[in-house]
Amino acid sequence: MRGTQTINENNHLVIGGVDTTELAKKYGTPLYVYDVADIRKRSLAFKEAFRPYPVAFKVAYASKAFSSVAMVQLAEELGLALDVVSGGELYTALVAGYDPKNIHFHGNNKSEDELLLAIDKKIGAIIVDNFIELQMVKTLAEARNQTVCIMLRMTPGVEAHTHEYIMTGQEDSKFGFDLMNGEVKEAIKYALNAPSLKLTGVHSHIGSQIFEAEGFTHAVKRIVEHMAAWKDELGFEPEILNIGGGFGISYTKKDQPISISAFIGSIVETIMAECSANQLEVPEIWIEPGRSIVGEAGTTLYSVGTHKSIPNIRKYISVDGGMSDNLRPALYQAEYEALLANRASDASEEQVAIAGKCCESGDILIQDIALPTAQAGDILAVFCTGAYGYSMANNYNRLPRPAVVFVEEGQEQLVIKRETYEDLLQYDLAFQTTVK
Repeated sequence: MRGTQTINENNHLVIGGVDTTELAKKYGTPLYVYDVADIRKRSLAFKEAFRPYPVAFKVAYASKAFSSVAMVQLAEELGLALDVVSGGELYTALVAGYDPKNIHFHGNNKSEDELLLAIDKKIGAIIVDNFIELQMVKTLAEARNQTVCIMLRMTPGVEAHTHEYIMTGQEDSKFGFDLMNGEVKEAIKYALNAPSLKLTGVHSHIGSQIFEAEGFTHAVKRIVEHMAAWKDELGFEPEILNIGGGFGISYTKKDQPISISAFIGSIVETIMAECSANQLEVPEIWIEPGRSIVGEAGTTLYSVGTHKSIPNIRKYISVDGGMSDNLRPALYQAEYEALLANRASDASEEQVAIAGKCCESGDILIQDIALPTAQAGDILAVFCTGAYGYSMANNYNRLPRPAVVFVEEGQEQLVIKRETYEDLLQYDLAFQTTVK
């Protein structure tokens, strides 16, 4: 059991004090269910991990993990800053009433329209990713007679131990200025010579679903070494050092990430030690957790449908969702754990694969799991789907995207409505033939 999950007297899975089988009846399946108390607990844990140290810090929620009006409002209630990576995420935050001063805008290919929205709304910082964008921000800021706060994203040449598709800190990356070949230094020079730009710091993100602190501390050592050189050669000392996110979570029992306090403690202590050794002031330290705030708080409920048994090979249990609501197994070979929510403590009786309903052989949510013998109508709860589930959801096979419900202290709140077939067609236009 994770977060506030329990099993009630009816042998049903309960989250946030709410019976998940009742949620499935009321809102249908597939259904994303978020344990708000768990989100609160993890957000607080990140902030508390900094408290023992005499440093300024900021914890920003990386909203690409799960962005919605309600989630952004919850993040603001929890005192988190906000990391966005697109105009759509930025617009969502603004509609949610989030304070623009606490928004940071990432991305390797921001459009002019996206940058204009960020500049016009006077967000807290644009994390500049490359020289073309640096020039664009300068030009747009000058045209509006504004001074725009920026940070520079860099690749420190550190390869984190994670899936190759979610490694971002190595030299061969689409993201950021290269630290090792002098690009960052040239970008700093450019920004310092542009009156319309206020360079406040540097940013690094080495990857996602990382289980050890060594990658972060290695990156910090490289960055601080260069910070000393920038101070001597350029007179620039970053006010802010943003080391990104990527803190791993436990999707299955095989995953053994270190604690939040261990991650933050290693990072902060390394920054303090390296700055002291290089006669530098300790900058304000920013982090950007996303998955590690919402990942384990999310559970997806499915209804069991058909099954297929192949003697001596495999039994498939099919559910009413799949790669349309959880793309990660197909994209990253991600693994999950699950149980039957309406028979939560029943003993396992067979090994099965959980198949999605999309017309793809690769639409397998779980390759191998022990479950009670599942019957049509049972409710399958797949755990740890709070990050990159809804945010990657799609309409493949013209499947409507699921609803999202928040639960806390026995109360439920629908925060995203289920799409309808009519929603799928709202932008379709009829074909007008030109053939006579």
